[in-house]
Amino acid sequence: MLDATQNDANAQQMMPDTTVSVREAFGLDVDLTIPAYSTRTERVPEIDPSYLFDFRTTLAILSGFANDWRVLISGFHGTGKSTHIEQVAARLNWPCLRINLDSHVSRIDLIGKDAIVLREGKQVTEFQDGILPWAYQRNIALVFDEYDAGRPDVMFVIQRVLEASGQLTLLDQSRVIKPHPAFRFFATANTVGLGDTTGLYHGTQQINQAQMDRWSVTTILNYLPAEHEAEVVLAKAPHLQNEEGRKMVNQMVSLAGLTRSAFKNGDLATVMSPRTVITWTQNLTFFKDVGLAFELAFVNKCDPAERALIGELFQRVFGEELKDIDG
Repeated sequence: MLDATQNDANAQQMMPDTTVSVREAFGLDVDLTIPAYSTRTERVPEIDPSYLFDFRTTLAILSGFANDWRVLISGFHGTGKSTHIEQVAARLNWPCLRINLDSHVSRIDLIGKDAIVLREGKQVTEFQDGILPWAYQRNIALVFDEYDAGRPDVMFVIQRVLEASGQLTLLDQSRVIKPHPAFRFFATANTVGLGDTTGLYHGTQQINQAQMDRWSVTTILNYLPAEHEAEVVLAKAPHLQNEEGRKMVNQMVSLAGLTRSAFKNGDLATVMSPRTVITWTQNLTFFKDVGLAFELAFVNKCDPAERALIGELFQRVFGEELKDIDG
């Protein structure tokens, strides 16, 4: 459970007190201003100055902040869905809370429960709010990661607050909670509520279509065009920001694209995400060998039967054999 502090009590009353230009803050070629806060608090994510914003995804997230719309982002793993929301919140100085909605998150975690506390030296039973009512009453951007992995009983609890004007009823407390005017709600998922058709995301499930219909905006963030992905990787790899390094990153991204094509064709069961490519560049700072760094970042995660094909793809891009690849 989340404990309320004096800072939280103050935050309950806070509303955005300024605006930011989308063009200036996010580098998007649109004339929009978004409500924001002039000061940062401890729950505002740290700004990543090198972060590159995807145009459509960023606009979708900004629409959620500006209009109190519920925004769901789906797409393959490693594309930066959750980070996108955090980096938008960071530039708006908007407090943000990320929760991984895996199968261990229960209805009690969301709603709350009775707990024994000390009051004037005596033990008394008090109800402690769970994640949802706690955030619902504050100027928090609540983000549920792995939204399509939530348990059915948990999903029905969430359904109550998907409508912007929706109220949260705590039956055990005979209490109805109204949302804070600056509460915002986002979620990320690897599927779009239709279940896993690829075999990549075990534990995900179909989402009630009545619930899916309550999301104001649904956007898809998948792999970027190669030139844009290379820019993202280079921004995270200052040691490769030279002519030779840029050439190597382009090769890495090209290889990642080949693994994705092989996956679509049914030849590989594992794909390289942008996160994997970034990890590959980070491995290079220590291992100094592009092949070894690749093996440790990606190859060892794959089925041994696929390694020969991966070796062929590596040779096609880098013009050298990948060492110690067994067929």
